[in-house]
Amino acid sequence: MEIDDHTPDHNTDHTTGRAPGHASGHTPGLTALARDALRLTADRPRALLGIAGPPGAGKSTFARALVEEIGESAAYLPLDGFHLSNDQLERLSLTSRKGSEPSFDVRGYVALLTRVLQDTGHDIYVPDYDRTLHEPIAARHRVPPTARLVVTEGNYLACDLPGWREARELMAECWYVRAPAEVRQQRLIERQLAGGRTAEGAAAWVATNDGPNGELVEKSSHRCGRIVSTIGMDMFNYRP
Repeated sequence: MEIDDHTPDHNTDHTTGRAPGHASGHTPGLTALARDALRLTADRPRALLGIAGPPGAGKSTFARALVEEIGESAAYLPLDGFHLSNDQLERLSLTSRKGSEPSFDVRGYVALLTRVLQDTGHDIYVPDYDRTLHEPIAARHRVPPTARLVVTEGNYLACDLPGWREARELMAECWYVRAPAEVRQQRLIERQLAGGRTAEGAAAWVATNDGPNGELVEKSSHRCGRIVSTIGMDMFNYRP
């Protein structure tokens, strides 16, 4: 696994998530990144760390690996649990744009992030997206009272858009995961093939949906305090 950092933590503006510069350099490995993440809890009972990035960059793999590295003091909260259901997408004429920014319940996501920060004494159940059912499902994950750090990941966490701005303000920091375009393309095609699409259908979906979504997300990278590359982690085979 290789992880490259382009902005040291001390350069991050924790209010906006914007780093004043992107000095290149080699990052510590996962253990050191986990240590940096856990430091966010030093002056508060619980902190949120956002992991943003375009589709196929490896956000979920990195977030899960980070949580596993930290152990019982961390928990995982994916934005994917706030996909609108297929019925709602059909009602809103968004079926062909599933995964796009308006196809998520951003207000519900903000409400859960707020509860996670305020209610530190009880189990909090977290939804996820099921790639077999192709629907969001309730309570796949849990934030226990022992979790001082909650790692939340999703495409749009750093976007300067209504709802997402409110989500970003709740995060102590937001890190941006990047990967070369050709690597993301391959991962996204494989994801669609695994979901049952034909090769032609998978390529069309990535070109007309994942591609534009990624372009929107890439515009938000300057609002993140650290840029991480996850080349070397297989986002499909990794299981925490």
